[in-house]
Amino acid sequence: MKTVLFFFLISISLFAQTKGVVKDSLSGKPISYVNIWVENENIATTSEEDGTFSIPVNGNKNLIFSALGYEKRTVKASQASEVLLSSKAFDLDEVVISNSIETKQIVIGVTENTIAQAFDNGPRMDVKYFPYKPDYKKTKYIKKVTLYTDSRIEDATIKLRFFKVDANGYPGEEMLKKTLIVSVKNGTKNNKIDLSDYNLVMPKNGLFVGFEKLMIEKNKKEKTVTDQNTQTTQIQKIYYPLVLYNYVEREALFTFSGGKWNKQLNEDKATPGKISVYEPAINLILTN
Repeated sequence: MKTVLFFFLISISLFAQTKGVVKDSLSGKPISYVNIWVENENIATTSEEDGTFSIPVNGNKNLIFSALGYEKRTVKASQASEVLLSSKAFDLDEVVISNSIETKQIVIGVTENTIAQAFDNGPRMDVKYFPYKPDYKKTKYIKKVTLYTDSRIEDATIKLRFFKVDANGYPGEEMLKKTLIVSVKNGTKNNKIDLSDYNLVMPKNGLFVGFEKLMIEKNKKEKTVTDQNTQTTQIQKIYYPLVLYNYVEREALFTFSGGKWNKQLNEDKATPGKISVYEPAINLILTN
């Protein structure tokens, strides 16, 4: 697989830094890796392992806090020095234990485009849709997910997300009941993550698989960049790992930004049909 690397400078207005900590409302313990967005803006961050966070935002803006296992909460930035999240009750699905020996597996999601491009997508969450096919009936269990990454630091971490399809065709209910954090090695890697312990079954209406960038200190690398025209310098911050993307044609593209899901369609009435998009290089391995 050929790999092309793209780096984009993300300019953020000079707002005051809002700092705080996210805690469990009952235990008072810090919550790590909370997804924190400025409402309706492409500015976000992640809470550190000790629950602390810092985000450039004016005090009158709203911050949206979300984490697996907790109710989503919206708080004014000026009141976010300590944010308490309430636990969410899960309806546990019935787990069927099979005594059959695994004899068959298939890989789904492979694209014809073998040129993968890695770039910094900022805080946006990107997902890939996997439609259900009747052939999957005999290999309905999701055994592994493969994710192509490029990193310039050792043991960078990233969060994987699995969503059912809701009634409107958008990413809906989370399929995992606990957070899945993956550590990846330095360099360009094809990571294979074993999901056997999660007992995931391919839904009949398909699923979305995506990644959430953890914008924490251990994943950050900085370098000084000079503008050749103005000779001014600025600090470029990159949060690793970068995920590789394939350039494909799809009916729609779903991204999570500004605290909500967004759907991109072909709006060209002259040439209706599919759109060409960059899609995360994610594949699934199904088994019986």
